[in-house]
Amino acid sequence: MLKQLNITNYALIDNLQISFDAGLNILTGETGAGKSIILGALSLILGQRAESRYFFNQQKKCVIEGTFTIEGFHLRSFFEENDLDYETETVLRREISADGKSRAFVNDTPVNLNTLKALGEKLIEIHSQHATLEINNPLFQLLVVDAAARHDDLLSSYQTKFRAYKKLITQLKQLTEESDKAKADLDYYQFQFDELEKAALAEDEQEQLEQELYTLNNADDIKRNLTGAYYLMQDSETAALMQLREAGQQLSATEKFNPAIGELYQRLSSSIIELKDIAAEIESLEQQTHTNPVRADEVNTRLSVIYNLQKKHRVSTNAELLAIQGDLSDKINQAIFGDEAIEKLQKQIAAEQQELHDMATQLSANRSKAIPAIEQQVLQTLSEMGMGNSALKIELSQTRGHNSPSGGLGDVVLGDNGIDQVRFLFTANKGHALAEMSKVASGGELSRLMLSIKSLIARYTALPTIIFDEIDTGVSGEVAHKVGQIMEQLAQNLQVITITHLPQIASKGQSHYFVYKDDETDITRTRIRQLNDAERITEIAKMLSGDKPGDSAVQNAKELLGV
Repeated sequence: MLKQLNITNYALIDNLQISFDAGLNILTGETGAGKSIILGALSLILGQRAESRYFFNQQKKCVIEGTFTIEGFHLRSFFEENDLDYETETVLRREISADGKSRAFVNDTPVNLNTLKALGEKLIEIHSQHATLEINNPLFQLLVVDAAARHDDLLSSYQTKFRAYKKLITQLKQLTEESDKAKADLDYYQFQFDELEKAALAEDEQEQLEQELYTLNNADDIKRNLTGAYYLMQDSETAALMQLREAGQQLSATEKFNPAIGELYQRLSSSIIELKDIAAEIESLEQQTHTNPVRADEVNTRLSVIYNLQKKHRVSTNAELLAIQGDLSDKINQAIFGDEAIEKLQKQIAAEQQELHDMATQLSANRSKAIPAIEQQVLQTLSEMGMGNSALKIELSQTRGHNSPSGGLGDVVLGDNGIDQVRFLFTANKGHALAEMSKVASGGELSRLMLSIKSLIARYTALPTIIFDEIDTGVSGEVAHKVGQIMEQLAQNLQVITITHLPQIASKGQSHYFVYKDDETDITRTRIRQLNDAERITEIAKMLSGDKPGDSAVQNAKELLGV
Protein backbone atom coordinates (compact mmCIF):
# COMPACT_ATOMS: atom_id res chain seq x y z
CA MET A 1 0.00 0.00 0.00
CA LEU A 2 1.25 3.48 -0.92
CA LYS A 3 1.09 5.36 2.34
CA GLN A 4 2.68 8.65 1.36
CA LEU A 5 4.12 10.30 -1.75
CA ASN A 6 6.52 13.27 -1.56
CA ILE A 7 7.37 15.18 -4.75
CA THR A 8 10.01 17.91 -4.90
CA ASN A 9 10.89 19.99 -7.97
CA TYR A 10 9.04 18.11 -10.70
CA ALA A 11 7.12 19.74 -13.58
CA LEU A 12 4.63 22.19 -12.01
CA ILE A 13 5.27 20.84 -8.52
CA ASP A 14 7.74 22.61 -6.27
CA ASN A 15 6.92 20.63 -3.13
CA LEU A 16 3.98 18.30 -2.63
CA GLN A 17 3.08 15.70 -0.01
CA ILE A 18 0.16 13.31 -0.40
CA SER A 19 -0.96 10.81 2.24
CA PHE A 20 -3.17 8.06 0.79
CA ASP A 21 -5.66 5.87 2.64
CA ALA A 22 -6.33 2.17 2.29
CA GLY A 23 -9.27 1.34 0.06
CA LEU A 24 -10.50 3.54 -2.80
CA ASN A 25 -8.73 6.89 -3.27
CA ILE A 26 -10.17 9.32 -5.82
CA LEU A 27 -8.20 12.02 -7.66
CA THR A 28 -10.16 14.65 -9.57
CA GLY A 29 -9.45 18.05 -11.03
CA GLU A 30 -9.64 20.04 -14.23
CA THR A 31 -7.85 18.82 -17.33
CA GLY A 32 -4.26 20.04 -17.18
CA ALA A 33 -4.33 20.63 -13.43
CA GLY A 34 -1.55 18.12 -12.88
CA LYS A 35 -3.09 14.70 -12.21
CA SER A 36 -0.90 13.11 -14.88
CA ILE A 37 2.09 14.97 -13.42
CA ILE A 38 1.58 13.14 -10.14
CA LEU A 39 1.54 9.83 -12.00
CA GLY A 40 4.68 10.87 -13.92
CA ALA A 41 6.47 11.61 -10.65
CA LEU A 42 5.31 8.30 -9.21
CA SER A 43 6.62 6.47 -12.26
CA LEU A 44 10.13 7.72 -11.44
CA ILE A 45 10.28 5.61 -8.27
CA LEU A 46 8.97 2.73 -10.36
CA GLY A 47 12.16 2.85 -12.42
CA GLN A 48 11.12 4.95 -15.43
CA ARG A 49 13.66 7.18 -17.19
CA ALA A 50 13.85 10.82 -16.15
CA GLU A 51 14.56 14.03 -18.04
CA SER A 52 15.76 17.16 -16.27
CA ARG A 53 13.79 19.41 -18.64
CA TYR A 54 10.70 18.55 -16.60
CA PHE A 55 12.11 20.11 -13.43
CA PHE A 56 10.24 22.95 -11.71
CA ASN A 57 13.55 24.64 -10.97
CA GLN A 58 16.41 23.73 -13.30
CA GLN A 59 18.96 24.71 -10.64
CA LYS A 60 17.80 22.13 -8.10
CA LYS A 61 17.55 18.37 -8.03
CA CYS A 62 14.28 16.51 -8.25
CA VAL A 63 13.41 14.12 -5.40
CA ILE A 64 10.52 11.65 -5.44
CA GLU A 65 9.93 9.54 -2.33
CA GLY A 66 7.24 6.96 -1.72
CA THR A 67 6.52 5.26 1.59
CA PHE A 68 4.91 1.82 1.28
CA THR A 69 3.42 -0.62 3.75
CA ILE A 70 4.57 -3.99 2.34
CA GLU A 71 3.65 -6.54 4.98
CA GLY A 72 1.75 -9.48 3.50
CA PHE A 73 3.22 -9.25 -0.01
CA HIS A 74 5.84 -12.01 0.49
CA LEU A 75 8.75 -9.73 -0.39
CA ARG A 76 11.34 -10.88 2.17
CA SER A 77 13.07 -13.11 -0.37
CA PHE A 78 13.38 -10.17 -2.80
CA PHE A 79 15.06 -8.05 -0.12
CA GLU A 80 17.40 -10.92 0.83
CA GLU A 81 18.36 -11.65 -2.78
CA ASN A 82 19.19 -7.98 -3.35
CA ASP A 83 20.96 -7.51 0.02
CA LEU A 84 18.43 -4.94 1.23
CA ASP A 85 17.05 -4.27 4.71
CA TYR A 86 13.47 -5.50 4.92
CA GLU A 87 11.15 -3.02 6.64
CA THR A 88 7.39 -3.39 6.84
CA GLU A 89 7.30 0.33 6.06
CA THR A 90 9.65 0.66 3.11
CA VAL A 91 10.79 3.88 1.43
CA LEU A 92 11.63 4.12 -2.29
CA ARG A 93 13.48 7.29 -3.27
CA ARG A 94 14.71 8.67 -6.57
CA GLU A 95 16.97 11.69 -6.91
CA ILE A 96 17.67 13.29 -10.30
CA SER A 97 20.19 16.12 -10.54
CA ALA A 98 19.97 19.00 -13.00
CA ASP A 99 22.61 17.39 -15.23
CA GLY A 100 20.42 14.30 -15.60
CA LYS A 101 22.33 12.02 -13.25
CA SER A 102 20.07 9.75 -11.24
CA ARG A 103 20.35 7.89 -7.95
CA ALA A 104 17.90 5.39 -6.47
CA PHE A 105 17.48 4.15 -2.91
CA VAL A 106 15.47 1.52 -1.05
CA ASN A 107 15.37 2.18 2.69
CA ASP A 108 18.39 4.51 2.22
CA THR A 109 20.43 1.75 0.55
CA PRO A 110 21.63 2.71 -2.97
CA VAL A 111 20.27 0.42 -5.71
CA ASN A 112 20.45 0.37 -9.48
CA LEU A 113 17.45 1.34 -11.57
CA ASN A 114 16.64 -2.27 -12.50
CA THR A 115 16.33 -3.24 -8.82
CA LEU A 116 14.14 -0.20 -8.12
CA LYS A 117 11.94 -1.09 -11.09
CA ALA A 118 11.67 -4.75 -10.08
CA LEU A 119 10.55 -3.79 -6.57
CA GLY A 120 8.26 -1.03 -7.81
CA GLU A 121 6.45 -3.46 -10.10
CA LYS A 122 5.66 -5.59 -7.06
CA LEU A 123 4.18 -2.62 -5.19
CA ILE A 124 2.19 -0.62 -7.77
CA GLU A 125 0.37 -1.35 -11.03
CA ILE A 126 -0.69 1.57 -13.20
CA HIS A 127 -3.51 1.00 -15.69
CA SER A 128 -4.82 3.34 -18.31
CA GLN A 129 -6.94 2.75 -21.40
CA HIS A 130 -3.74 2.83 -23.44
CA ALA A 131 -1.60 0.73 -21.10
CA THR A 132 -3.18 -2.71 -20.93
CA LEU A 133 -0.39 -4.78 -22.46
CA GLU A 134 -0.23 -6.94 -19.35
CA ILE A 135 -3.62 -8.45 -20.11
CA ASN A 136 -2.19 -9.98 -23.30
CA ASN A 137 0.80 -11.47 -21.51
CA PRO A 138 0.50 -15.29 -21.30
CA LEU A 139 2.20 -15.29 -17.88
CA PHE A 140 -0.35 -12.82 -16.54
CA GLN A 141 -3.19 -14.87 -18.00
CA LEU A 142 -1.79 -17.97 -16.31
CA LEU A 143 -1.52 -16.01 -13.05
CA VAL A 144 -5.24 -15.23 -13.31
CA VAL A 145 -6.11 -18.90 -13.69
CA ASP A 146 -3.77 -19.92 -10.87
CA ALA A 147 -5.27 -17.30 -8.55
CA ALA A 148 -8.74 -18.70 -9.16
CA ALA A 149 -7.49 -22.31 -8.83
CA ARG A 150 -6.25 -21.45 -5.33
CA HIS A 151 -3.35 -23.89 -5.39
CA ASP A 152 -0.58 -21.55 -4.20
CA ASP A 153 1.12 -24.17 -2.00
CA LEU A 154 1.17 -26.79 -4.77
CA LEU A 155 2.44 -24.28 -7.34
CA SER A 156 5.13 -23.00 -4.96
CA SER A 157 6.26 -26.56 -4.18
CA TYR A 158 6.37 -27.38 -7.89
CA GLN A 159 8.41 -24.27 -8.72
CA THR A 160 10.89 -24.99 -5.92
CA LYS A 161 11.30 -28.58 -7.07
CA PHE A 162 11.56 -27.51 -10.72
CA ARG A 163 14.40 -25.10 -9.93
CA ALA A 164 16.26 -27.94 -8.18
CA TYR A 165 15.46 -30.21 -11.13
CA LYS A 166 17.00 -27.74 -13.60
CA LYS A 167 20.16 -27.67 -11.50
CA LEU A 168 20.33 -31.46 -11.77
CA ILE A 169 19.95 -31.16 -15.55
CA THR A 170 22.83 -28.69 -15.65
CA GLN A 171 24.88 -31.00 -13.42
CA LEU A 172 24.17 -33.94 -15.74
CA LYS A 173 25.21 -31.95 -18.79
CA GLN A 174 28.44 -30.89 -17.14
CA LEU A 175 29.17 -34.40 -15.88
CA THR A 176 28.50 -35.90 -19.32
CA GLU A 177 30.77 -33.38 -21.04
CA GLU A 178 33.54 -34.00 -18.52
CA SER A 179 33.14 -37.77 -18.85
CA ASP A 180 33.26 -37.62 -22.65
CA LYS A 181 36.37 -35.48 -22.55
CA ALA A 182 37.96 -37.73 -19.96
CA LYS A 183 37.31 -40.78 -22.13
CA ALA A 184 38.76 -39.08 -25.18
CA ASP A 185 41.90 -38.11 -23.25
CA LEU A 186 42.16 -41.25 -21.12
CA ASP A 187 45.37 -42.58 -22.72
CA TYR A 188 47.04 -39.20 -22.43
CA TYR A 189 45.94 -38.78 -18.81
CA GLN A 190 47.08 -42.33 -17.97
CA PHE A 191 50.53 -41.74 -19.51
CA GLN A 192 51.00 -38.52 -17.54
CA PHE A 193 49.76 -40.10 -14.32
CA ASP A 194 52.03 -43.16 -14.72
CA GLU A 195 55.01 -40.90 -15.31
CA LEU A 196 54.32 -38.94 -12.12
CA GLU A 197 53.50 -42.04 -10.10
CA LYS A 198 56.73 -43.71 -11.24
CA ALA A 199 58.66 -40.64 -10.08
CA ALA A 200 57.36 -41.30 -6.52
CA LEU A 201 57.58 -37.65 -5.58
CA ALA A 202 57.74 -36.34 -2.02
CA GLU A 203 56.56 -32.82 -1.27
CA ASP A 204 59.79 -31.50 0.35
CA GLU A 205 62.18 -33.74 -1.56
CA GLN A 206 63.44 -31.10 -3.98
CA GLU A 207 64.68 -28.73 -1.27
CA GLN A 208 66.46 -31.53 0.59
CA LEU A 209 68.17 -32.83 -2.56
CA GLU A 210 69.26 -29.37 -3.65
CA GLN A 211 70.82 -28.77 -0.23
CA GLU A 212 72.53 -32.18 -0.28
CA LEU A 213 73.95 -31.59 -3.78
CA TYR A 214 75.26 -28.17 -2.77
CA THR A 215 77.03 -29.77 0.17
CA LEU A 216 78.51 -32.60 -1.95
CA ASN A 217 79.75 -30.18 -4.60
CA ASN A 218 81.56 -28.12 -1.95
CA ALA A 219 82.75 -30.99 0.30
CA ASP A 220 86.47 -30.19 -0.04
CA ASP A 221 86.01 -26.54 0.91
CA ILE A 222 83.70 -27.47 3.77
CA LYS A 223 86.10 -30.07 5.15
CA ARG A 224 89.09 -27.72 4.86
CA ASN A 225 87.33 -24.88 6.65
CA LEU A 226 85.96 -27.13 9.40
CA THR A 227 89.45 -28.54 9.99
CA GLY A 228 90.91 -25.02 10.17
CA ALA A 229 88.27 -23.87 12.61
CA TYR A 230 88.80 -26.88 14.86
CA TYR A 231 92.57 -26.37 14.76
CA LEU A 232 92.29 -22.73 15.84
CA MET A 233 89.92 -23.60 18.64
CA GLN A 234 91.56 -26.75 20.02
CA ASP A 235 94.85 -28.00 18.51
CA SER A 236 97.16 -25.07 17.73
CA GLU A 237 99.79 -23.92 20.17
CA THR A 238 97.73 -20.77 20.69
CA ALA A 239 94.36 -22.53 20.57
CA ALA A 240 91.46 -20.35 21.64
CA LEU A 241 90.24 -22.79 24.27
CA MET A 242 93.69 -23.16 25.84
CA GLN A 243 94.09 -19.40 26.11
CA LEU A 244 90.63 -19.02 27.57
CA ARG A 245 91.41 -21.69 30.19
CA GLU A 246 94.58 -19.77 31.16
CA ALA A 247 92.51 -16.58 31.41
CA GLY A 248 90.18 -18.45 33.71
CA GLN A 249 93.03 -19.48 35.95
CA GLN A 250 94.08 -15.83 36.24
CA LEU A 251 90.56 -14.82 37.26
CA SER A 252 90.24 -17.70 39.68
CA ALA A 253 93.40 -16.60 41.48
CA THR A 254 92.06 -13.10 42.06
CA GLU A 255 88.37 -13.67 42.64
CA LYS A 256 88.87 -13.71 46.43
CA PHE A 257 89.85 -10.08 46.28
CA ASN A 258 86.75 -8.89 44.48
CA PRO A 259 83.34 -10.64 44.21
CA ALA A 260 82.81 -9.13 40.75
CA ILE A 261 85.85 -11.06 39.47
CA GLY A 262 84.25 -14.27 40.70
CA GLU A 263 81.14 -13.57 38.63
CA LEU A 264 83.31 -12.96 35.57
CA TYR A 265 85.11 -16.22 36.19
CA GLN A 266 81.82 -18.13 36.31
CA ARG A 267 80.67 -16.56 33.04
CA LEU A 268 83.96 -17.41 31.36
CA SER A 269 83.81 -21.00 32.60
CA SER A 270 80.31 -21.35 31.09
CA SER A 271 81.54 -19.94 27.78
CA ILE A 272 84.46 -22.40 27.71
CA ILE A 273 82.03 -25.32 28.15
CA GLU A 274 79.88 -24.01 25.24
CA LEU A 275 82.95 -23.49 23.03
CA LYS A 276 84.17 -27.03 23.77
CA ASP A 277 80.79 -28.35 22.56
CA ILE A 278 81.07 -26.24 19.41
CA ALA A 279 84.57 -27.56 18.76
CA ALA A 280 83.35 -31.14 19.22
CA GLU A 281 80.48 -30.60 16.72
CA ILE A 282 82.88 -29.02 14.23
CA GLU A 283 85.11 -32.09 14.51
CA SER A 284 82.14 -34.41 14.05
CA LEU A 285 80.92 -32.53 10.94
CA GLU A 286 84.42 -32.58 9.50
CA GLN A 287 84.65 -36.34 9.96
CA GLN A 288 81.20 -36.81 8.32
CA THR A 289 82.03 -34.67 5.31
CA HIS A 290 83.36 -36.66 2.38
CA THR A 291 83.72 -36.16 -1.31
CA ASN A 292 81.21 -38.61 -2.90
CA PRO A 293 80.97 -38.31 -6.70
CA VAL A 294 78.66 -41.34 -6.93
CA ARG A 295 76.09 -39.82 -4.57
CA ALA A 296 76.39 -36.47 -6.31
CA ASP A 297 75.55 -38.17 -9.61
CA GLU A 298 72.56 -39.88 -8.00
CA VAL A 299 71.24 -36.60 -6.61
CA ASN A 300 71.80 -34.84 -9.92
CA THR A 301 69.92 -37.55 -11.76
CA ARG A 302 67.00 -37.39 -9.32
CA LEU A 303 66.83 -33.61 -9.53
CA SER A 304 66.89 -33.81 -13.34
CA VAL A 305 63.79 -36.03 -13.18
CA ILE A 306 62.04 -33.52 -10.91
CA TYR A 307 63.10 -30.48 -12.98
CA ASN A 308 61.98 -32.10 -16.24
CA LEU A 309 58.57 -32.94 -14.79
CA GLN A 310 58.17 -29.42 -13.45
CA LYS A 311 59.12 -27.91 -16.81
CA LYS A 312 56.74 -30.25 -18.63
CA HIS A 313 53.80 -29.31 -16.42
CA ARG A 314 54.87 -25.64 -16.10
CA VAL A 315 55.16 -25.62 -12.32
CA SER A 316 58.01 -24.98 -9.90
CA THR A 317 57.41 -27.24 -6.89
CA ASN A 318 56.77 -30.88 -6.10
CA ALA A 319 53.59 -29.88 -4.25
CA GLU A 320 52.17 -28.61 -7.53
CA LEU A 321 53.21 -31.80 -9.31
CA LEU A 322 51.47 -33.88 -6.65
CA ALA A 323 48.32 -31.78 -7.09
CA ILE A 324 48.44 -32.44 -10.84
CA GLN A 325 48.88 -36.14 -10.13
CA GLY A 326 45.76 -36.09 -7.94
CA ASP A 327 43.78 -34.25 -10.63
CA LEU A 328 44.87 -36.77 -13.25
CA SER A 329 43.76 -39.56 -10.95
CA ASP A 330 40.31 -37.95 -10.68
CA LYS A 331 40.04 -37.63 -14.45
CA ILE A 332 41.05 -41.24 -14.96
CA ASN A 333 38.49 -42.38 -12.41
CA GLN A 334 35.89 -40.19 -14.12
CA ALA A 335 36.68 -41.79 -17.46
CA ILE A 336 36.52 -45.28 -15.96
CA PHE A 337 33.64 -44.82 -13.52
CA GLY A 338 31.92 -41.72 -14.99
CA ASP A 339 29.18 -43.75 -16.62
CA GLU A 340 28.12 -45.06 -13.23
CA ALA A 341 27.80 -41.52 -11.84
CA ILE A 342 25.92 -40.41 -14.95
CA GLU A 343 23.55 -43.37 -14.74
CA LYS A 344 22.90 -42.67 -11.05
CA LEU A 345 22.16 -39.01 -11.78
CA GLN A 346 19.93 -39.94 -14.72
CA LYS A 347 17.87 -42.17 -12.45
CA GLN A 348 17.55 -39.36 -9.91
CA ILE A 349 16.46 -36.97 -12.67
CA ALA A 350 13.92 -39.47 -14.00
CA ALA A 351 12.42 -39.85 -10.53
CA GLU A 352 12.28 -36.07 -10.05
CA GLN A 353 10.79 -35.68 -13.52
CA GLN A 354 8.02 -38.15 -12.77
CA GLU A 355 7.21 -36.42 -9.49
CA LEU A 356 7.16 -33.04 -11.25
CA HIS A 357 4.90 -34.45 -13.96
CA ASP A 358 2.48 -35.71 -11.33
CA MET A 359 2.44 -32.29 -9.64
CA ALA A 360 2.07 -30.52 -13.00
CA THR A 361 -0.82 -32.82 -13.92
CA GLN A 362 -2.59 -31.88 -10.68
CA LEU A 363 -1.94 -28.19 -11.38
CA SER A 364 -3.42 -28.64 -14.84
CA ALA A 365 -6.51 -30.37 -13.44
CA ASN A 366 -7.02 -27.55 -10.93
CA ARG A 367 -6.72 -24.96 -13.69
CA SER A 368 -9.20 -26.75 -15.92
CA LYS A 369 -11.66 -26.90 -13.06
CA ALA A 370 -11.27 -23.18 -12.29
CA ILE A 371 -11.63 -21.86 -15.86
CA PRO A 372 -15.45 -22.03 -16.21
CA ALA A 373 -15.91 -19.99 -13.03
CA ILE A 374 -13.38 -17.38 -14.26
CA GLU A 375 -15.16 -17.01 -17.58
CA GLN A 376 -18.54 -16.72 -15.88
CA GLN A 377 -17.45 -14.20 -13.24
CA VAL A 378 -15.52 -11.99 -15.68
CA LEU A 379 -18.43 -11.91 -18.14
CA GLN A 380 -20.88 -11.15 -15.36
CA THR A 381 -18.75 -8.22 -14.22
CA LEU A 382 -18.40 -6.98 -17.81
CA SER A 383 -22.16 -7.18 -18.24
CA GLU A 384 -22.60 -4.97 -15.20
CA MET A 385 -20.25 -2.46 -16.83
CA GLY A 386 -22.24 -2.27 -20.06
CA MET A 387 -20.48 -5.01 -22.02
CA GLY A 388 -23.23 -7.63 -21.95
CA ASN A 389 -22.48 -8.88 -25.46
CA SER A 390 -18.94 -9.91 -24.57
CA ALA A 391 -17.66 -13.45 -24.89
CA LEU A 392 -14.55 -14.88 -23.22
CA LYS A 393 -12.94 -18.25 -23.72
CA ILE A 394 -9.85 -19.39 -21.84
CA GLU A 395 -7.93 -22.07 -23.71
CA LEU A 396 -5.70 -24.35 -21.65
CA SER A 397 -3.27 -26.52 -23.57
CA GLN A 398 -0.19 -28.49 -22.73
CA THR A 399 3.23 -27.48 -23.95
CA ARG A 400 4.44 -30.09 -26.40
CA GLY A 401 7.89 -30.80 -27.73
CA HIS A 402 10.56 -33.40 -28.14
CA ASN A 403 11.49 -35.20 -24.96
CA SER A 404 14.81 -33.87 -23.77
CA PRO A 405 16.83 -33.72 -20.54
CA SER A 406 15.69 -30.12 -20.14
CA GLY A 407 12.26 -31.14 -19.07
CA GLY A 408 9.82 -33.54 -20.61
CA LEU A 409 7.96 -36.77 -20.09
CA GLY A 410 6.81 -38.21 -23.38
CA ASP A 411 6.17 -35.17 -25.56
CA VAL A 412 4.82 -33.04 -22.69
CA VAL A 413 7.38 -30.42 -21.71
CA LEU A 414 7.75 -29.32 -18.12
CA GLY A 415 8.15 -25.60 -17.58
CA ASP A 416 8.48 -23.09 -14.74
CA ASN A 417 4.73 -23.25 -14.05
CA GLY A 418 3.93 -26.81 -15.04
CA ILE A 419 2.88 -28.23 -18.40
CA ASP A 420 0.22 -25.69 -19.35
CA GLN A 421 -0.01 -22.66 -21.56
CA VAL A 422 -3.03 -20.36 -21.40
CA ARG A 423 -4.64 -18.16 -24.03
CA PHE A 424 -7.50 -15.71 -23.45
CA LEU A 425 -9.80 -15.24 -26.47
CA PHE A 426 -12.30 -12.40 -26.37
CA THR A 427 -14.83 -10.39 -28.27
CA ALA A 428 -16.88 -7.43 -27.04
CA ASN A 429 -19.49 -7.79 -29.78
CA LYS A 430 -22.24 -10.31 -30.36
CA GLY A 431 -21.71 -12.63 -33.31
CA HIS A 432 -18.04 -11.78 -33.77
CA ALA A 433 -15.31 -14.41 -33.70
CA LEU A 434 -13.18 -14.80 -30.62
CA ALA A 435 -9.58 -13.64 -30.98
CA GLU A 436 -6.65 -12.43 -28.93
CA MET A 437 -7.82 -9.50 -26.85
CA SER A 438 -5.44 -6.92 -28.31
CA LYS A 439 -6.95 -7.54 -31.76
CA VAL A 440 -10.64 -7.26 -30.96
CA ALA A 441 -11.05 -4.82 -28.05
CA SER A 442 -10.77 -1.05 -27.88
CA GLY A 443 -8.78 0.75 -25.19
CA GLY A 444 -11.85 1.41 -23.06
CA GLU A 445 -13.06 -2.17 -23.44
CA LEU A 446 -9.65 -3.55 -22.49
CA SER A 447 -9.61 -1.28 -19.44
CA ARG A 448 -12.96 -2.59 -18.23
CA LEU A 449 -11.87 -6.14 -18.99
CA MET A 450 -8.72 -5.60 -16.92
CA LEU A 451 -10.81 -4.13 -14.10
CA SER A 452 -13.07 -7.17 -14.07
CA ILE A 453 -10.10 -9.54 -14.06
CA LYS A 454 -8.32 -7.63 -11.31
CA SER A 455 -11.46 -7.68 -9.18
CA LEU A 456 -11.54 -11.45 -9.64
CA ILE A 457 -7.87 -11.96 -8.69
CA ALA A 458 -8.21 -9.73 -5.63
CA ARG A 459 -10.65 -12.21 -4.12
CA TYR A 460 -7.97 -14.86 -3.93
CA THR A 461 -4.56 -13.25 -3.56
CA ALA A 462 -2.78 -10.12 -2.30
CA LEU A 463 -2.24 -7.56 -5.04
CA PRO A 464 -0.13 -4.39 -5.00
CA THR A 465 -1.65 -0.94 -5.13
CA ILE A 466 -3.57 -0.43 -8.38
CA ILE A 467 -3.81 2.97 -10.05
CA PHE A 468 -6.48 3.50 -12.72
CA ASP A 469 -5.74 6.50 -14.94
CA GLU A 470 -9.02 7.58 -16.53
CA ILE A 471 -9.92 4.08 -17.66
CA ASP A 472 -13.56 5.21 -17.41
CA THR A 473 -13.23 7.20 -20.63
CA GLY A 474 -16.14 6.41 -22.94
CA VAL A 475 -18.59 5.31 -20.25
CA SER A 476 -21.35 7.26 -18.56
CA GLY A 477 -24.64 6.98 -16.73
CA GLU A 478 -25.49 3.62 -15.22
CA VAL A 479 -22.37 1.98 -16.69
CA ALA A 480 -20.21 4.54 -14.92
CA HIS A 481 -22.10 3.77 -11.71
CA LYS A 482 -21.37 0.06 -12.17
CA VAL A 483 -17.68 0.73 -12.88
CA GLY A 484 -17.55 2.68 -9.65
CA GLN A 485 -19.17 -0.17 -7.77
CA ILE A 486 -16.63 -2.64 -9.16
CA MET A 487 -13.78 -0.37 -8.06
CA GLU A 488 -15.42 -0.03 -4.66
CA GLN A 489 -15.59 -3.83 -4.34
CA LEU A 490 -11.99 -4.17 -5.54
CA ALA A 491 -10.87 -1.68 -2.89
CA GLN A 492 -12.19 -3.94 -0.15
CA ASN A 493 -9.17 -6.20 -0.74
CA LEU A 494 -6.45 -3.75 -1.80
CA GLN A 495 -5.59 -0.10 -2.21
CA VAL A 496 -7.01 1.51 -5.35
CA ILE A 497 -6.12 4.99 -6.60
CA THR A 498 -8.37 6.25 -9.40
CA ILE A 499 -8.08 9.35 -11.56
CA THR A 500 -11.54 10.09 -12.93
CA HIS A 501 -13.77 12.72 -14.49
CA LEU A 502 -16.97 10.84 -13.67
CA PRO A 503 -18.99 11.85 -10.59
CA GLN A 504 -20.50 8.35 -10.35
CA ILE A 505 -17.03 6.91 -9.77
CA ALA A 506 -15.74 9.80 -7.67
CA SER A 507 -18.61 9.36 -5.24
CA LYS A 508 -17.50 5.82 -4.42
CA GLY A 509 -14.15 6.83 -2.92
CA GLN A 510 -13.28 6.55 0.72
CA SER A 511 -10.88 9.48 0.28
CA HIS A 512 -11.14 12.23 -2.31
CA TYR A 513 -8.21 14.40 -3.42
CA PHE A 514 -8.56 17.51 -5.55
CA VAL A 515 -5.71 18.50 -7.89
CA TYR A 516 -5.58 22.14 -8.99
CA LYS A 517 -3.31 24.85 -10.30
CA ASP A 518 -2.25 27.67 -7.98
CA ASP A 519 -1.80 30.91 -9.96
CA GLU A 520 -1.65 33.28 -7.01
CA THR A 521 2.13 33.71 -7.25
CA ASP A 522 4.29 34.62 -10.24
CA ILE A 523 4.83 30.91 -11.06
CA THR A 524 2.01 28.42 -11.60
CA ARG A 525 2.17 25.46 -9.22
CA THR A 526 0.26 22.19 -9.01
CA ARG A 527 -1.37 21.65 -5.63
CA ILE A 528 -3.44 18.87 -4.11
CA ARG A 529 -5.67 18.72 -1.08
CA GLN A 530 -7.90 16.11 0.51
CA LEU A 531 -11.53 17.19 0.47
CA ASN A 532 -13.76 17.14 3.52
CA ASP A 533 -17.38 16.00 3.29
CA ALA A 534 -18.76 19.43 2.37
CA GLU A 535 -16.04 20.01 -0.24
CA ARG A 536 -16.75 16.61 -1.77
CA ILE A 537 -20.39 17.53 -2.29
CA THR A 538 -19.36 20.74 -4.03
CA GLU A 539 -16.72 19.04 -6.18
CA ILE A 540 -19.04 16.26 -7.35
CA ALA A 541 -21.80 18.81 -8.02
CA LYS A 542 -19.31 20.70 -10.25
CA MET A 543 -18.45 17.46 -12.02
CA LEU A 544 -22.18 17.03 -12.69
CA SER A 545 -23.05 20.51 -13.96
CA GLY A 546 -20.08 22.88 -14.13
CA ASP A 547 -18.30 25.47 -12.01
CA LYS A 548 -21.52 27.00 -10.62
CA PRO A 549 -23.70 24.02 -9.69
CA GLY A 550 -27.36 24.62 -8.94
CA ASP A 551 -29.44 23.17 -6.15
CA SER A 552 -30.40 20.14 -8.22
CA ALA A 553 -26.73 19.31 -8.92
CA VAL A 554 -25.89 19.67 -5.23
CA GLN A 555 -28.83 17.42 -4.33
CA ASN A 556 -27.73 14.88 -6.95
CA ALA A 557 -24.21 14.96 -5.53
CA LYS A 558 -25.54 14.26 -2.05
CA GLU A 559 -27.54 11.33 -3.39
CA LEU A 560 -24.44 9.91 -5.08
CA LEU A 561 -22.51 10.26 -1.82
CA GLY A 562 -25.36 8.84 0.22
CA VAL A 563 -25.61 11.84 2.56
